[in-house]
Amino acid sequence: MADLEINVLDVKRKLDAGEPLVLLDCREPYEHDLCRIAGAELIPMNSIPQRLADVEQLSDRGELVVYCHHGMRSLNVTNWLRQQGVENVRSMTGGIDAWSLQVDRLVPRY
Repeated sequence: MADLEINVLDVKRKLDAGEPLVLLDCREPYEHDLCRIAGAELIPMNSIPQRLADVEQLSDRGELVVYCHHGMRSLNVTNWLRQQGVENVRSMTGGIDAWSLQVDRLVPRY
């Protein structure tokens, strides 16, 4: 089983290489309105248990990378999903804040 976390530079490298990767934004809609990573699916953390089937379908498309603002919620979601049997899921260390600082400075910080 893969590590629980993946850093933003590795996520970017995998995306650039065309590896099958699905970004799952587990922040709240108001946070998503402030900034987002293009192509990411928004399923707020509190909705994930009710939408487990949707998340499982996303994970069928490739490695599932969950992110939030700083990486704490996404780590909790990743742990929970693994407990539900979703194995190819990891949390993006540092969240969208780290993405903005290290990958894409055009993504606003908040």
